[in-house]
Amino acid sequence: MPDTTPTTGPAIADDVLAAIAAGRHSDPHSVLGQHGFELQGSSVAHTVIRTRRPLADTVEALFHDGTALPLAHVGHGVWAGAGAFGPVDYRVRARYGDDEWTSDDPYRFAPTIGELDLHLIGEGRHEQLWQVLGAQHREHWGPGGGVRGTAFTVWAPRARAVRVVGDFNRWDGAAHAMRSMGGSGIWELFIPDLEPGTVYKFELLTGEGEWRMKADPMARQAEIAPATASIVSVSSHEWHDGEWMSRRARTNPHDHPMSVYELHLGSWRPGRGYRDVADELIEYLDWLGYTHVEFMPLAEHPFGGSWGYQVTGYYAVTSRFGSPDDLKYLIDRLHRAGIGVIMDWVPGHFPKDDWALARFDGEPLYEHADPRRGEQLDWGTYVFDFGNPRVRNFLVANALFWLEEMHVDGLRVDAVASMLYLDYSREEGGWLPNVHGGREHLEAIAFLQEATATAYKRNPGIVMIAEESTSWPGVTAPTSTGGLGFGFKWNMGWMHDTLQYISKDPMYRAHHHHDLTFSFLYAFSEHFVLPISHDEVVHGKGSLIRKMPGDHWQQLANVRAYLSYMWAHPGKQLLFMGQEFGQLSEWSEERGLDWWILDQPSHRQLAEFVGALNRTYRATAALWQLDDDAAGFEWVEGGAAAENAIAFLRYDRDRRPLLCIVNFAGVPHEGFRLGLPSAGHWREVLNSDAAEFGGSGVGNLGGVDATDAPWAGRPASASFTLPPLAAVWFTLDA
Repeated sequence: MPDTTPTTGPAIADDVLAAIAAGRHSDPHSVLGQHGFELQGSSVAHTVIRTRRPLADTVEALFHDGTALPLAHVGHGVWAGAGAFGPVDYRVRARYGDDEWTSDDPYRFAPTIGELDLHLIGEGRHEQLWQVLGAQHREHWGPGGGVRGTAFTVWAPRARAVRVVGDFNRWDGAAHAMRSMGGSGIWELFIPDLEPGTVYKFELLTGEGEWRMKADPMARQAEIAPATASIVSVSSHEWHDGEWMSRRARTNPHDHPMSVYELHLGSWRPGRGYRDVADELIEYLDWLGYTHVEFMPLAEHPFGGSWGYQVTGYYAVTSRFGSPDDLKYLIDRLHRAGIGVIMDWVPGHFPKDDWALARFDGEPLYEHADPRRGEQLDWGTYVFDFGNPRVRNFLVANALFWLEEMHVDGLRVDAVASMLYLDYSREEGGWLPNVHGGREHLEAIAFLQEATATAYKRNPGIVMIAEESTSWPGVTAPTSTGGLGFGFKWNMGWMHDTLQYISKDPMYRAHHHHDLTFSFLYAFSEHFVLPISHDEVVHGKGSLIRKMPGDHWQQLANVRAYLSYMWAHPGKQLLFMGQEFGQLSEWSEERGLDWWILDQPSHRQLAEFVGALNRTYRATAALWQLDDDAAGFEWVEGGAAAENAIAFLRYDRDRRPLLCIVNFAGVPHEGFRLGLPSAGHWREVLNSDAAEFGGSGVGNLGGVDATDAPWAGRPASASFTLPPLAAVWFTLDA
């Protein structure tokens, strides 16, 4: 039993007590909690316990053996009591009239964040930041044993004080002021007995003396918009995708098939959550034969109309569709079904909502302070301060969070061009040059290199994909040679040129033949993904089928021919949802896809064609094994502009060929002779004009026989029938 000799211990200055009472002291633990002290004339260890209990009538510390230490009021609602005992576990009991309240004391605990973590954070090198910052429900140790609760940790270097507020303290944070961890800029508080599901925010006292309430930048879960608070979240999901993850680590995605279905979850099947959609999505992707699904951003965002590209919670899975564990369940299920998961990631800018990252501690922190670098004028957002190592750390660790914690297989990085150029979308004089006087954003370049290099180092087999719309050199070159280090780059030039070509009436396409063939000149300068993304079917651009000329049959035929050309072209493929069945209206996030169109035979046949296209693609190594190697491609006929036709060969590593011939004319071509590398039977493996896909049924009766008759510099040749507005693929039988 501790000695409870009545004393209040060493005196505390009145102004300090007042700051403690108001919750604006930067180190409340230095006063509150338990502290050893020397009592004059005694060699026995003494400890003082102080606690903040304003308006209480009596307060006492309860010890584990059932004894109690009475505390006396020393000022401003702070109570203290001391005795001849060492560190001990205790709880605080306060009486308010006839009411009694007993609780543990947050201020009796040592910091939950260690020196190594603080050191790594200080240097901007903590690669698992989400495991130490934010709200961590955990067991923490006092002098007598473990206690479960929630550790809150936040980076706010210029705040004068920080408090945790929430439902648990009626949004009055004076009783839960955090302690500053010194020059690290980190603030910390462990609140015992605080359970998962608790809603909270941080309340920060700025240098100007204003309290600002902020969502947790590291929160793993947030309230459903328009509510903006963070939620203490704990994962109980048990992963069952170990086989997938092991195979991923051994796989080079460049020499494997990658056909991506891009999806906006909120409008794919409106009203469905992460768990609800799993069965149907897997069944649908399996029917279509896709290897990957790419989700538009699933990080928390306040405005649905931003499609997720204005992020407020980089570590928080959007609550619109369920909990973080619900998304883990969906990803787990997709992996077990053999489907890879890519997610859009937006590290280039963030919105100005005053409850989120903007001016987080009262001054620019995550954003660059100079508006010539710190604001993205096109989108009304802030730009990250890429030169700050801790901001870079926040973003690099976020990429790792999605790849490692959430098991995402790849990140498609949005709007890379806006990060690379200091004068991006800015008028003369409206931008700040780099140290060399140039327009290159050197700090953003260094960030991208760090992000890609770290992601690949820690997670072999993943993909980092850049949406980069300019001719910046070396986007997919290794960082060791000065490149940005991405695995793939969206081929925006191919997309623009080919959509321009295909939108022309066939009678005028001969004049635009170079739009069809130009991309082959640079097809191997980077590692490319060919995208027909959401950006191409919104804002008045019309859906893919509506870009096509002619009547409805011709529009469908054009789509089949175009997709056949796209899938055979060097590079991986991405197609936005709804285009696989020829949705007529352009996409809107406010409503679901026009699924009823699948009841129309011609549109269902288009979807079935996409399924056949994907299955043939996946079964044919020539179409993906040498995607990044010019040795895997060879022109057969690139100059038949008058016929609106092209033909080329793709090879696998064993030089087994696939011949792709596309006729973008509105009429068939009979007797179309082509030179080939070998005589023999060239078997037709795909015909987009097949009657089963809604075509006219023109073809080559299953194949052609090439003879040893040289043609156009090749040792063999054959005569082909080319269906109208169609593609035919052939492989050489052994």
